[in-house]
Amino acid sequence: MSQMQVDSVLAQIRALAPSTAAHRPAAPGATSASGVPAFGDVLRKSLDSVNATQQSAAQLADAFQRGDKSVDLASVMLETQKATVSFRALTEVRNRLVNVYQDIMNMPI
Repeated sequence: MSQMQVDSVLAQIRALAPSTAAHRPAAPGATSASGVPAFGDVLRKSLDSVNATQQSAAQLADAFQRGDKSVDLASVMLETQKATVSFRALTEVRNRLVNVYQDIMNMPI
């Protein structure tokens, strides 16, 4: 993975940060006193974002395979790499959450 791709993903994460801070969940008591959105809402939004990225990459790849002249190989490869990087990041978050859960479950009472 090149530095440019990592920088691109970090820029996307930073761009989403203000929108998640301004998001207010509908459920009462779902925010803390500081107004931080609920973890589940942030996670759901991230999952939707990764899904949208993967669908976009798949649509571009299909258009390129059908011979659409407006889609070039470079854009297909770029979108595919974005989808791969975002999925890997999501998988890493999942793995860390599972590890934390296992650590908590193994704590003595």
